[in-house]
Amino acid sequence: MAQVYRSGQPLGTGRPARLTPREVRYRRFEPRWRGLDPAEVRDFQARLADEPAALHEEVRLLGQENDRLKRALRDWQTMHARECRPPEEFTPPHQGRW
Repeated sequence: MAQVYRSGQPLGTGRPARLTPREVRYRRFEPRWRGLDPAEVRDFQARLADEPAALHEEVRLLGQENDRLKRALRDWQTMHARECRPPEEFTPPHQGRW
């Protein structure tokens, strides 16, 4: 079985694993002597996790808007096609030589 990243992409596809907001928010670091302030690290993680969460929501909303626009375009094209004359009735405005 091939190795896969956390995101489900096969290893070697050139796509790095994407962090989820949950992974960023709950990542824990090993304590070290003279290390970082754990509260400050957690605050930073919370801020960092909020960024991709907002982006995921925006992408979801844009996908919905894209679907709505595709449906509207398809409906307009269907309506417009019904109003057009058949090709045999169409007479070009200039029937001379070029």
